[in-house]
Amino acid sequence: MNWLNSEAFTLFGQHIKWSDMIGNLIGLIGLALGWRRSIWTWPAQFLSGAILFTAFVTAHLSGSAGKQVVVMLVAVYGWWQWNRGRGRSENGGDGHIAVRFATWRERVLLVASAALGTVAVGGLFTAYPALSWDPWPDAYIFVGTIVAMYAQARGMVEFWFAWLLVDLVGVPLNFANGFAFSGFVYVVYGALVLWGMRDWWLRSRQPALEGVPA
Repeated sequence: MNWLNSEAFTLFGQHIKWSDMIGNLIGLIGLALGWRRSIWTWPAQFLSGAILFTAFVTAHLSGSAGKQVVVMLVAVYGWWQWNRGRGRSENGGDGHIAVRFATWRERVLLVASAALGTVAVGGLFTAYPALSWDPWPDAYIFVGTIVAMYAQARGMVEFWFAWLLVDLVGVPLNFANGFAFSGFVYVVYGALVLWGMRDWWLRSRQPALEGVPA
């Protein structure tokens, strides 16, 4: 599998790795499937995480590699959560998950978890520099991704906001660490996030059609 971490081509002076390109393209497909509320978003995100794990491990970015492990674990949880909810009558029997806005209590818990998690992980990366080249941005993306995927698994519209905040830091971080394709794809993620946010927002305003929370 060494070819995965070899150079695919050079673009605008940036060296593009196969693993970086393939993993992020699959991740992009996974996010698009999430916008469509398709349960296949989770296998796609799992596969993307597995491929990107190999990319970050070889680059000695332990924090980013560890994030992919958590991405895979949360993808398994998301698959289980959506598979459990999509057959309910309140989902209209269309095979898609119902979406909703989080309660204020859930929002506070999400924000608090993101803040405390970033401080904890950032502190760990700072104490052990070998784990990450950019401790605090890496910690922010690590925790933000977990929070976003958890919110997605619960069918919360806020998951799109979480992804947008991750993108704002992810783009410059990936370019700085030599993962140019990740940086390019994160820009596309941003556009897809805005599109998906609008779609889920509108669907959450149709309680008669969408039913109760996932």
